[in-house]
Amino acid sequence: MSLANFYLITDTHFFKNDLGAYGKEYDEFMRFEQKCFAETEAINNAVFDFLEKTEKTDNILIAGDLSFNGEKESHLAFIKLLNELKNNGKNVYVVTADHDFKNPDGRCYGYTTDGGKFEVEATSRDELYDLYYEFGFKNAIAVDRQHLSYVAQIADGVRLLALNNDGSPTAHRTFDDEQLEWIKEQARKAREDKQMMFAMNHYPLLPGQPIFSVISSAVQKNANYITELLADEGVHLVFTGHMHNQSINEKVTPKGNKIYDVCTGSVIASPASMRFVTIEDKNTVDIKTESIPDFEWDTKGRTCGKYLSDLFDSMILNMLEDMKDNPQRIMNKFSIKNDKLKPVIKFIGKRLNTLKVGTICRLLWIKCDKSIKKMLLKNYITKLVRDVFSGNQTFKEGTPEGDVFLSFIKRFNFIFKRINLKNIDGEKVDLFEILKHTAGNYGIDDYNATLTLS
Repeated sequence: MSLANFYLITDTHFFKNDLGAYGKEYDEFMRFEQKCFAETEAINNAVFDFLEKTEKTDNILIAGDLSFNGEKESHLAFIKLLNELKNNGKNVYVVTADHDFKNPDGRCYGYTTDGGKFEVEATSRDELYDLYYEFGFKNAIAVDRQHLSYVAQIADGVRLLALNNDGSPTAHRTFDDEQLEWIKEQARKAREDKQMMFAMNHYPLLPGQPIFSVISSAVQKNANYITELLADEGVHLVFTGHMHNQSINEKVTPKGNKIYDVCTGSVIASPASMRFVTIEDKNTVDIKTESIPDFEWDTKGRTCGKYLSDLFDSMILNMLEDMKDNPQRIMNKFSIKNDKLKPVIKFIGKRLNTLKVGTICRLLWIKCDKSIKKMLLKNYITKLVRDVFSGNQTFKEGTPEGDVFLSFIKRFNFIFKRINLKNIDGEKVDLFEILKHTAGNYGIDDYNATLTLS
């Protein structure tokens, strides 16, 4: 018999639909969006209906970014869903994150059918404790109210360390010294009480994919120190979200202790998944992934999964299209100020949108399997990027797409070696290896795995 089990979801980004998610400005906002907006209420309703009815577990964990962008009405409507779970016998544990509140100078918006947008009431961070008191804090065995963190006994012998570190606008995503001492104390108490402790932290502690290791916003700040602290204190497993990607990664500290980061995709964006976790014993955890249930929306005849996948693809295709047709929009998106780059972006955009994979391979003297020669380069790029977020990336050695990709980056490895690229911990990285292991998964299955914690 297992010690405990639970469903885990993350990045629900609930938006109360009648606040307004329509019109020209809304469409412009969604042009480069990976996640749904207008559909979030329908998606969450379907997910919560499933969780309410499941007989597999009474424990539900939600790893942050509960609201779309901190709208007060979105929170209140989302809490009604949480209360329905609780009233049907479910134990609900949440952490909040940066999309759940606004600092005093922040604003929340709805969009109108006539093409504009209007301001709606925002939620301050100080309100989150009372709003979500019933869902973790109330029955916690330890609470750090200042940092909106707590410890919950979710089963005999199993404790959840629920962490939040969005308290300081000037030190965003940083655990301060006081919170670090609290974490150490809770881990020590768990060891003394012979409890298995795992963590839930919105921000990944290990990069979901290798390329994320060089993007500061993709990983928890001071991640190297935090992972070593947790693992060496006996916390060998953490569930995260934030990047909307599906991944399972492992690290071994210099002292020989393991830690696994299980990052789960958002329920409102492809690959739109949920984790079912079984803690078999203090050393063995089984992870299974399930797609979110179908939701009520006009998907134009597509399955819900295809609808979300197409939304993701449109984000990439729109960027590539705007490179050739509206480079200024791309420059604005990525805060590029140098106008001299506009014709360069336009030129590259034209080539990316019209060339075929076989043409590029011929120009670079790269062998190309006939199955993908006529594939448009923009579709190849889109599939590559979607794979990075979906996990279990397929552009591996021995596949048509993977062989082309590896041959391509080998051609330019002499340039990569001259680039002094560093990861978030300031260590120089091998760009070829980062790209290879980002495009293809050569490690742990990102969907279903049995983890041995020590």
